Amino acid sequence: MDSLCKVPSRLGLFSRALMTRVFVYGTLKKGQPNYHRMFDAANGKTEFVASALTAERYPLVIAGKLNIPFLLNLPGRGHRVHGEIYEVDDKMLRFLDDFETVPSMYQRTLVQVEVTEWARRAEGEEGAPGSMTEVGMYSTTSYQPDWLSLPTYDSYDSLGSHGLEYVSREDRD
Repeated sequence: MDSLCKVPSRLGLFSRALMTRVFVYGTLKKGQPNYHRMFDAANGKTEFVASALTAERYPLVIAGKLNIPFLLNLPGRGHRVHGEIYEVDDKMLRFLDDFETVPSMYQRTLVQVEVTEWARRAEGEEGAPGSMTEVGMYSTTSYQPDWLSLPTYDSYDSLGSHGLEYVSREDRD
């Protein structure tokens, strides 16, 4: 899976490293509880690329006693989900896979997303808002049967009107 969505890096003047594009929709988005982990240099390198929307509908639920957002890998159900595209180096990708407990809790799969607003494009890349691009996305096939009856969302906010505030790792018993 480490060869997902590789694009040339722009993180350093002399860097020729390939970066992997990932789509985040939950606690790793801007303004959410784990966003800081995306830019902790100890975890690797990250660059924001675009805001986007899944091409297919998926059920995004908030589940468990920790109120974790889960995107169930059930294309065609739920909503088109809003999120953000980042380019990450291999070190950050390994961190994210570990953070997302791949493969037992989440699985990283390739999906198409529709860009709603570019922050920047890779050199030579065509595209305007509305263009499609392929990214790695963390979704799960490992969910409790009752999660299918939970409310689904098109966008996640830990402090949203749902009243299900995420319990950060630092606050867990």
